[in-house]
Amino acid sequence: MAKDKAVAASGFGQIAQELLQVGIYKRSQGRIARQVTCLVIWIVMAIGAYRLYTVGNLSMPYRYVIPAAVLVVGAWFGYRIVNYPPFADFLIAVEAEMNKVTWPTSTELVRSSVVVIVLIAGLTTVLFGYDTVWSALLKYILQVTK
Repeated sequence: MAKDKAVAASGFGQIAQELLQVGIYKRSQGRIARQVTCLVIWIVMAIGAYRLYTVGNLSMPYRYVIPAAVLVVGAWFGYRIVNYPPFADFLIAVEAEMNKVTWPTSTELVRSSVVVIVLIAGLTTVLFGYDTVWSALLKYILQVTK
């Protein structure tokens, strides 16, 4: 039991130590995935700080201080979490896999989209027909038995 607590404390200490560093982990790898992830975290924190400012019933000095603190801490957290080695390695792997994807050309995309839309329209028509036939059949059967 004490060993589990020591392992958990060391894991938390490692994360806390990582969040207080300034360096960038594997600077040249996975840049786009990390930048986009960091930007999304910053946007979420900015929205949260704005909502706290506008909706929160805080007294005057805290009305500005707490949202600003949330914004600053969120910005630092977003910057550091994308440089946390396990998470950064995951984002690097994501970007590497995305680079392996063969993206369709615009003509292939249009052609595939048209096929999907036509098939959905056809399936909708068939299902509407089945629904209409079964509905009429059941109405006829239920009227006869009354």
